[in-house]
Amino acid sequence: MISEFLSNAPKPSLFTPCPPASDRSVWEALDTDLQHRLISYGEECLSMEYPLILATDYMDFTRTGNRNRFETKMFQRRTMLNQLVLAECVEHKGRFMDGIINGIYLICEEHGWQLPAHNSYIRDTPQLILPVVTRPVIDLFSAETASVLAMAEYLLRQELAEVSPALSIMVNHGLEERIFKPYLKEYFWWMGDGKSHVNNWTVWCTQNVLLSAFTRPLSQTVQEEILQKACKSIDYFLEEYGEDGCCDEGAQYYRHAGLCLFNCLEILNGITSDTFLPAFETEKIKNIASYILTVHVDDIYYVNFADCSPVAGRCNAREFLFGKRTGNISLMEFAASDYLNSEDPLLRSEHNLFYRIQTVFHHGEMSTYEPHPELDHKDFWYESVGIFLARDKHLFLAVKSGDNDDSHNHNDTGSFTVYKDGKPLFIDIGVETYTKKTFSPDRYEIWTMQSRYHNLPSFYAGDQEIIQEAGAEYQAENVSVSLGDELCTISQDIAKAYPDSRIHSYVRTAQLKKGQNITIEDHYEGSVDSVVLSLIFYEEPVIKGHMIHIGNLGTCVVEGAGEMRKEILPITDDRLKTAWKHDLYRVLITLEGKDLKLTIQ
Repeated sequence: MISEFLSNAPKPSLFTPCPPASDRSVWEALDTDLQHRLISYGEECLSMEYPLILATDYMDFTRTGNRNRFETKMFQRRTMLNQLVLAECVEHKGRFMDGIINGIYLICEEHGWQLPAHNSYIRDTPQLILPVVTRPVIDLFSAETASVLAMAEYLLRQELAEVSPALSIMVNHGLEERIFKPYLKEYFWWMGDGKSHVNNWTVWCTQNVLLSAFTRPLSQTVQEEILQKACKSIDYFLEEYGEDGCCDEGAQYYRHAGLCLFNCLEILNGITSDTFLPAFETEKIKNIASYILTVHVDDIYYVNFADCSPVAGRCNAREFLFGKRTGNISLMEFAASDYLNSEDPLLRSEHNLFYRIQTVFHHGEMSTYEPHPELDHKDFWYESVGIFLARDKHLFLAVKSGDNDDSHNHNDTGSFTVYKDGKPLFIDIGVETYTKKTFSPDRYEIWTMQSRYHNLPSFYAGDQEIIQEAGAEYQAENVSVSLGDELCTISQDIAKAYPDSRIHSYVRTAQLKKGQNITIEDHYEGSVDSVVLSLIFYEEPVIKGHMIHIGNLGTCVVEGAGEMRKEILPITDDRLKTAWKHDLYRVLITLEGKDLKLTIQ
């Protein structure tokens, strides 16, 4: 589709993401409070030193598997540069220029812009311990670094030239050697080939390559080659999506998938006199846009599965603008309201400068947008991935169907989550801080990836515990869904998600009776010795007979249980702590016979 639009496009022109700092009428017209805040953020950076990055910092990932130590330093350099650039654009007195020049100089001096965790040329192969400077890797963050430098140079081109023309030459040389040449000469898996799976990387990288390339005068030939390749990659990305627009990586990754698709289209429209505008009228792209609203539970919480956190971040200008482009008033209302509730609306921790610019120039519109008191949250069945969503005024039920071959997959086929009055009742834990192990053959040794730490059964044959495995063949079967005004139901057999023929069937039926309760009914057929259901909670469960009291929030009546016991799941990981402020709990329920029923209120 995108390549077809390109065939009717005029020759590309330069992209103007916003007026440069030299256009004082625009920058001085920004809200006074907004200007003061941006200047104060820059002032904080004046007294800070850019982190020193050594070769051993880069080597640390290969040696220890730790990603955070290097990434913290790398990302801080970019966020500091962004703060200083925005402050200078607003104040325009030269006070921040030395800090900006130092940041540009240091980043251009780095021997590789790719993360150590991504430092390889073939997907899923071991990473090199250090960057090879003669053969750059384009990963998420080399492309994003390019866009940070490109935006900084674009915004302050005149001001940098007054200090030294060498600065823009240095940025352009870095972009040419590290991004444009390898982009056109090399093949990286995220570019797509029509055969292998792609994911958020495709549009995330493509967006930043386009932004870098079209904010500076390249030759017409190079521009057209980049444009053709980018459109082909976007098509490969769209092929991965069903017509319903479901992101199989979850709400958190919508920000890197659906929203990067949006910005790809924005840049393409900006350089081709809006040739690609009709894309926003297509049903698939409209559905991709609205996904984030559909999977929103309440306030900070979203339906989560795979590597997604239940606290997937506040909305910002990109969601608002995607809603605007697709004519989705509800999405605009949601994004504007969520933006105003953000603790960090101006994205101080964001290292993509383009996103921050979009926020700055739409801050006023979002701040004055009149949200509707009742957001348009719908019951929905995302058939392409297998996500069931149903809600009433108090209860929210989400069920994962599909298979165990999602991008960022967890072995969670058949699991469910429940919220009551916007608070987590039965939960999906999410994922710990990424390490070398996270994206390795040993991924499913990590506890949060395993079905035993989801709301799912484990099967026991003697001392052997049988849990789900990863892959498209480990899937739900005989799935049936009904969404009604009074009753919403999903039924599925998840036996095939387990690698053992002794499990003949395990039919789970989840049902929301609106205004009443949620029921989960499991029926097992097979020849294993015992079946034990895991239930995961945020609020502490108290077992009294066959009733589980879930904090002061709700109750769960259990029918068909033998033994029930509780255990604590300590939360010590920093990433998990962003969603869960205290330890979690697991209740293990041994089935007494073949049937188990949970009634949740």
